[in-house]
Amino acid sequence: MASFTLDSSLGGAVGGKTAAALERAFGMTTVGDLLVHYPRRYARRGELTQISSLPVGEPVTIVAEVRRVNERRMKNRSGSLLEVVISDGNGELSLTFFNQAWRVKDLRPGRRGIFAGKVGEYRGAKQLAHPDYELFDDEEQARLTAEANINLPIPIYPATSTVASWQLQKIVDLVLDGLGDVPEPLMDELRARHGLLDARTAIERIHRPKALEEIEPARETLRMQEAFVLQVALLQQRQFVRALSATRRVPGALLERFDAALPFPRTPDQVTVGDDVARDLQGDWPMNRLVQGEVGSGKTLVALRAMLQVAEDGGQSALIAPTEVLAAQHVRSIARMLGPQLAPELMPTLLTGQLPAAERRKAALRAASGQARIVVGTHALLSESTTFADLGLVVVDEQHRFGVEQRESLRAKGSSPHALVLTATPIPRTVAMTVFGDLDVSTIRTMPAGRAGIETFVAPLAERPGWFGRVWERIAEEVGQGRQAFVVCAAIDAEALTKDDTADEPPGDTEGETSRTRWGVVQVADLLSRHPSFADIRVERLHGKMPSDEKDAVMQAFARGDIDVLVATTVVEVGVDVPNASTMAILEADRFGVSQLHQLRGRVGRGGVPGLCLLVTEAAAATPARERVEAVASTLDGFALAEVDLELRGEGDVLGDAQSGARSSLRLLRVVKDADIISEARVAAEQVLADDPALQRHPGLAAALERNVGMAERAALAKN
Repeated sequence: MASFTLDSSLGGAVGGKTAAALERAFGMTTVGDLLVHYPRRYARRGELTQISSLPVGEPVTIVAEVRRVNERRMKNRSGSLLEVVISDGNGELSLTFFNQAWRVKDLRPGRRGIFAGKVGEYRGAKQLAHPDYELFDDEEQARLTAEANINLPIPIYPATSTVASWQLQKIVDLVLDGLGDVPEPLMDELRARHGLLDARTAIERIHRPKALEEIEPARETLRMQEAFVLQVALLQQRQFVRALSATRRVPGALLERFDAALPFPRTPDQVTVGDDVARDLQGDWPMNRLVQGEVGSGKTLVALRAMLQVAEDGGQSALIAPTEVLAAQHVRSIARMLGPQLAPELMPTLLTGQLPAAERRKAALRAASGQARIVVGTHALLSESTTFADLGLVVVDEQHRFGVEQRESLRAKGSSPHALVLTATPIPRTVAMTVFGDLDVSTIRTMPAGRAGIETFVAPLAERPGWFGRVWERIAEEVGQGRQAFVVCAAIDAEALTKDDTADEPPGDTEGETSRTRWGVVQVADLLSRHPSFADIRVERLHGKMPSDEKDAVMQAFARGDIDVLVATTVVEVGVDVPNASTMAILEADRFGVSQLHQLRGRVGRGGVPGLCLLVTEAAAATPARERVEAVASTLDGFALAEVDLELRGEGDVLGDAQSGARSSLRLLRVVKDADIISEARVAAEQVLADDPALQRHPGLAAALERNVGMAERAALAKN
């Protein structure tokens, strides 16, 4: 029997044709890739799936028994139709095959097997057309082995229309039969302490359990392996950064002058986090710090003080922001905070793709010459034509909006510059440990004094449709008191909604959401233009498709108070600071994520005026979409909401570029549920690397790292 390793190519193990099908369907290229494609559940030969609950349009794998077989000529076309009725003892399902009468020999009443296909409907009855199937042993053999095998679990794999679950089972069987030694990534002491299996046994039992009781110990072992390998990779990345040498940036007169002119005392958290950053900037290796804090908690102040420390000896800082509106706002607020004395010395400069050519050239020249010691921009900072004289600090605002590729290309413009990542989306502890495990994390929890706070209410139109009119009356009342308001929509134009028009629209496919967007910026602006209460109210639109200078002009007019109500898409989600804005209505709030609703809400109540946020939704009570909206209304604690958001959205692709969404590079590990495992793995990883940094005495772990944290993931980690 051929012997494979986890690194063997699939072509050599299962044949070229099968390997090509697996690569097309799942991106697998090695034996190891195949063996981490774990079963998603297990059936038993004695278990019959509930046919009555099969979802139409979904691919399914079921265990059932053939009841009736009927072959007939088709009336309106040539050929024959074979109809096979299968049952689970409660419901029945039709299988249809065109011109395949030969299947009658196999599909005889009484035969039982696994059937896989996409559930369709014909004349009100559910059916599978041309399903894949595998029948259990022939009847004679079945009688002999039925008793022995009745409790033998059948693995059901995530499958596609081209590769069925039972085909995967056969391929995995073939590979496991030829699999040689499996390197052991976990230390003996860690396995013994947790009662874990060896790596070879864990793989065997998750794919070919002899009893249901064997499955969970295998999963526990593989979960710990995932957590441990991931933590070692993150800690190694931290070691790599600390092996680089950085230019020390010592605070001096610039920072002293800035602090002396501050019109308010810094909050205790701003002081603590500022001290962390100041210490990092004077260290031997580049700072790699994440600062998280609520909207308005003072992250920009922390970043600006770091920029002043770098500027003391002529060093430059680059701040990259996700939108042109936010970049322009940052430049204005930085210039305002620096004041008339410091601003001309540091020359904060805006560099974006939408600037007129002459202005952009001037800005690029200031960056290249070192004249501008603070450069703020969007993706334009990443272009090859943008260079710096001495880039000492990279600040990334709202890091979740940038891929690691973009962040790294900015860092590459300096010689091991320090990196400061800011986020107003609070990160649960376990995510911080798994996604940002190579960064030092600081948190600003205290808010500046003088904030009036925000009240949030749900307007549930499913039960109370009359409240829609009350929303507009409430906004008009606030404007009547001299205040301003935002109305946030999920799209630009709901009527002309095409794929291209949804650039500002959040994905809407969660259960309970309305089926299509009804209110876009265009529709709301039109409604308000005809609303009697808005006759004397100045309403303006803002969305991502507008030219950059137009967007900036609208935002500045709103900030000056020349606009009463701004009807906008999520382009106002981050960085828009208008202290006089008291009210926000978010229409179709169920179409937005938890963190996004929380971020949007943070745009009001920023001054001495109390904030009011109205979450308008047609989602029915007790649906996930409605629960999401009600969770946001129930608390202003972004850290609590971050946990809720994580439960709802999934962990994201932890090692790769994508850092949110349901797709996950973690196979079995779940960062919420498995927090204890992750913590334990972190401690164990620290011990191993302290004792054996190059992993020379841990060849199995080194091999697992090489296999699971390949070049792409290494590159992604290096860029985090």
